Amino acid sequence: MRQLRQPRLAEIVAARLRDDILTGKLKEGDSLPRQEHLFTDFRVSLPAVREAMRILETEGLISVRRGNVGGAVVHLPTPERIARTISMVLQTRNTGMGDVSGALLHLEPACAALCATRPDREDTVVAALREVVAEQEATFDDPEQFPAHAREFHETLVRNCGNETMIVIVGSLETIWTAHESTVWSDASIVDGELDQSSPLARKSRRAALRDHQKLVDAIAAGDEKRTVSLASAHLAATRKSSLESAKKDTVNTNLLDNVDFSTTR
Repeated sequence: MRQLRQPRLAEIVAARLRDDILTGKLKEGDSLPRQEHLFTDFRVSLPAVREAMRILETEGLISVRRGNVGGAVVHLPTPERIARTISMVLQTRNTGMGDVSGALLHLEPACAALCATRPDREDTVVAALREVVAEQEATFDDPEQFPAHAREFHETLVRNCGNETMIVIVGSLETIWTAHESTVWSDASIVDGELDQSSPLARKSRRAALRDHQKLVDAIAAGDEKRTVSLASAHLAATRKSSLESAKKDTVNTNLLDNVDFSTTR
């Protein structure tokens, strides 16, 4: 039998506070009691309390302000923060963007299938996707706005699949891919000041993407799981091929996440 390691006092304190954050007892933006109060409440040494704060800060669950008006502020885990952590792990492994795309080619159609099998899909999935498609149609002639709504379609599909584990994991990979793809499109789509008609932003490519999205929504609305998976797989393979061709040797770069505007995420 493996002998279990006894947790240190700092780890016990951190675990108690972590549970308070993750179970909702402490909300986003709440302040933790000052270290002197925690020292009294937990009946441990002040160094143990300070180490517990460092553990939670490293995990991204709190940020510590220094000085006379200092204190620890609570931060709930978010898909964006998770995406950054996953991105850093992938970057240390020198992971290529083709690897990320390959994972999404398997996982996103599974999310689409979950959407198609939801009994409440008309209200929870279809309505949201049709709204995004309408925004794509309205911005069809805008090479800057159209791709933003195209990416939003995929994010909305994943976000409404109904499986929280898939939403978090696949959503994080979508964020990493979006950061990469945005850079590829902006770098490869303009040639001598003009839109490259062979790029993913060209009118023909935009029309194909919009048509695929419309068909996919119709398949989900009909509850046709098999057709939904087939359409999603074919669409992803076609649309991401051009992005990967433009950056075959690119690896995951966490710094690109700084260029993603998360405020537009619904």
